[in-house]
Amino acid sequence: MSSKSSSATDRVRHFGLETAAAVVLGLAAVTVAYAALPDVKQKPVASAPAAPAAPAVEPAPPPPVFECGNPVPGQLINSPFGLRRLPWEDHGRLHEGVDIAGPTGTKVVAVADGIVVRAGESPSYGRYVEIEHGVGLTSFYAHLGKIERVARKGAYVEAGKPIGRMGSSGTSTGPHVHFEIRQDDKPLNPLVFMNREFATVADLPLKLGAYVSPRVRIAYVSEIPESKKALMEAKAAKGKKGKGGKVRQTLRFNS
Repeated sequence: MSSKSSSATDRVRHFGLETAAAVVLGLAAVTVAYAALPDVKQKPVASAPAAPAAPAVEPAPPPPVFECGNPVPGQLINSPFGLRRLPWEDHGRLHEGVDIAGPTGTKVVAVADGIVVRAGESPSYGRYVEIEHGVGLTSFYAHLGKIERVARKGAYVEAGKPIGRMGSSGTSTGPHVHFEIRQDDKPLNPLVFMNREFATVADLPLKLGAYVSPRVRIAYVSEIPESKKALMEAKAAKGKKGKGGKVRQTLRFNS
């Protein structure tokens, strides 16, 4: 090898050594500088406060299956459900509803929502309306002086809406409404239903409503229907014979 080639080789080797030494020194300086830095811990990022939970909303209870009002609000029952004997009768029989007396023309209202299944007139009940309420129960209103036009067969009527006016049609003893509650054509005591609501069908007081007291109540009436006057005369004549010529005193009629 010539002296020139040897000299060049030496310069390259020397340059490489200097470069390596510079790199090592640089890395050492960086390491020392990093070690000298203060220990900075990363602060936790504060999270946003959780939104308050919405209050639980309880579902609204379902409407009652049957809510029964009073056919003549504000008026009282003057003849209850049960065994009853009228002045012209010899024995007691079941009075299948309740009688509510009041002035002629007083509004008679539907006790619950329903469909009119019958409306008409008969010799005994006079003018009447019957309403089906969809839970196996019907309500019946008799001896009406007038049937409202809305209470026609097949019509839907709302609770509290007038279906007739109080009167004394049919075999009646004075202005009143005869009111019944029935299940499958079986009479129930309306008093256990009136002014009450029932959440389910199981709550309906069917057993209580079907109970009939064995006691026979003697009824006092304000007037004798024309169709019963002959019976009253026959009873008076029978009583006259039974008392040796003296007329037996019959029931005193009051209003």
